[in-house]
Amino acid sequence: MGKLQSKISFHTAKYRADGSVEETGPVRAVQQHGPAHTDAVTSVAALKPDLCVSGGRDKSVAVCSWRSGAALRRFVGHEREVTKVTSAPESNRGFSASRDKTVMMWELHGTSGPSQHFPGHDLVVTGLAVSPDASQLCTGSRDNTMCKWDTETGECLGRAAISRNLVTHLCWVPGEPYVIQTSEDKTIRIWDSRELQVAHTFPAKQHIQTCCDVSQDGRYCLSSSSGSAGEGGEATLWDLRQTRNRVREYKGHFQTTTSCVFFPRGPALAPSIATSSYDSTVKVWDQHSGACLATLCLEGSGPLASLAVCDSSTLLCASFNSGIHVLQMSDHADLLLEEVAAF
Repeated sequence: MGKLQSKISFHTAKYRADGSVEETGPVRAVQQHGPAHTDAVTSVAALKPDLCVSGGRDKSVAVCSWRSGAALRRFVGHEREVTKVTSAPESNRGFSASRDKTVMMWELHGTSGPSQHFPGHDLVVTGLAVSPDASQLCTGSRDNTMCKWDTETGECLGRAAISRNLVTHLCWVPGEPYVIQTSEDKTIRIWDSRELQVAHTFPAKQHIQTCCDVSQDGRYCLSSSSGSAGEGGEATLWDLRQTRNRVREYKGHFQTTTSCVFFPRGPALAPSIATSSYDSTVKVWDQHSGACLATLCLEGSGPLASLAVCDSSTLLCASFNSGIHVLQMSDHADLLLEEVAAF
């Protein structure tokens, strides 16, 4: 991966209850490993407790140890930029989507080529969601279609199209046959994967919905919004089980919020979420109150594209200019979010 270097981060901040900001840097040395990609990293996902899979503009898919920054595998097969990557929990399989309109499956311990192809979309593929048992894959595209696939055979099991439904992201509801989808038409849809039909559509937002995530218990969904100059850019919490209404919003980013994720419950941490933005910041929020608990500015990173949760205190953040950042929360007197490594 290249020579290991260190740098000091000065850009951790914590938010007081009155809304004022207290700078807390410098903090700790950041371990700088050789880059996982030679160009912008567009998507990152947790593969196993200590591994991640990522995709980039360099058309490659990389499997890395986020603890050491070591690249374990690199897969090349797409003809254009990789737009999304995903994997099933504790799986040896990764999936990637690309601007070349294709989706591929990769085996962590297999050959360097794809073990399965999923062709069929007419435009760039922008959404991927794999079932918990990794037997089925849902894909979405800017061609307004959703497709369902058998991961073993590559067979397309279903296809549905909705006018103006330019898919931006997909995620599977844990333990359920449902898939959440965000769209450029500003809506969030719940799909029943069994018949590939829309089971529910949430009220449209004011801005494009860029990303979605579901809590581990399947009770809540998050979506994030496009924005600029302080307008939009919020994350929204939705109820999936009872009223299916909007529960809360998290406002504070100045540009498009590109990713939103739930943290798993930790022993000492209240339920929380994280968001990343084109404004180069990552924010951690109290899920229940909506209070911003910590903000980290990754100076020089450029737009932040994607977040992945490794454990109850560790985040991975993909950036356009500076690779993948390893972020950790330290719960001392006040919650701090710190960058500890980059690769």
